[in-house]
Amino acid sequence: MARRQYRQAHPGRTAVVVGLTLALGAGTGGCSLPGLPAEDVKSGAGDPVRVLTGAAGALTDAGSSKTGTAMEMATGGTRVTIRGKGVYDYVHRLGRLTVVLPSDPTGAAEHRPLTELLAPGALFMKNRGAGVPADKWVRVETATLSDGNLVTGGVTDPYVAAEVLRGTRRASYVGRTEVGGTPVRHYRGTADLAHAARYAPADVRNSLAAAAKGFATAEVPFDAYLDDQGRLRKLRQRFSFVNGRQQTPVAVTSTTLLYDFGTPAVVDLPPERDIYAGRIAEDTGADGA
Repeated sequence: MARRQYRQAHPGRTAVVVGLTLALGAGTGGCSLPGLPAEDVKSGAGDPVRVLTGAAGALTDAGSSKTGTAMEMATGGTRVTIRGKGVYDYVHRLGRLTVVLPSDPTGAAEHRPLTELLAPGALFMKNRGAGVPADKWVRVETATLSDGNLVTGGVTDPYVAAEVLRGTRRASYVGRTEVGGTPVRHYRGTADLAHAARYAPADVRNSLAAAAKGFATAEVPFDAYLDDQGRLRKLRQRFSFVNGRQQTPVAVTSTTLLYDFGTPAVVDLPPERDIYAGRIAEDTGADGA
């Protein structure tokens, strides 16, 4: 089981946005879903909405896993992809990812990979740039972000992504396929962020509520791939985000891969002394910050 290391940093730190517009400008455990017969989970015969709204709970039962993310954005004829890779503890909702930004189309030097720590209500970033010392972390309150940190950090928190599925209003079973050699059931549908926020745990609710208000639309089309234990193996979600600087919609496709369930996910959050308290240089933040 993953070991919890979580120390709450001081609230009120300067919120900084990285990811979308920064890039544009430059296997064990698990169980059947509660109340759903095992044969239905395996065959896809159960109600798709019921299956998908229980996906987050199945991840908690799984404990932890490795994760890979890809976030593709398109605006004004420009298309970029940000990639991340790491581990996640679904019990304590802590993750650690290394995030690689795409090459700057202007030919400027590439940004160093970011280290991102995901925690309930907070995002920690190292190698942030924008005047932040290399040995310091930046802490962002996710509920203060207009997207609830579904896209701001350049990766989508795997657990929060699964919680979005609690807002599934329409869904259909597409059929069986494979993801990374694992047999899965493919579902396609649409989730509503405001509806998801009403049923999400308290530490996720505020982030989803912020996203419901901050995105161009609260509806999130998705493709979800679940294994025979009801665990998400792949989730592709499509968001419509508003670029704070240009006020133009940005098409965002976030793909999350989950694999090697049971992998230890040890996440040590930075102590207070390592969190940057100074002013962040202005950049093209997604919310106009």
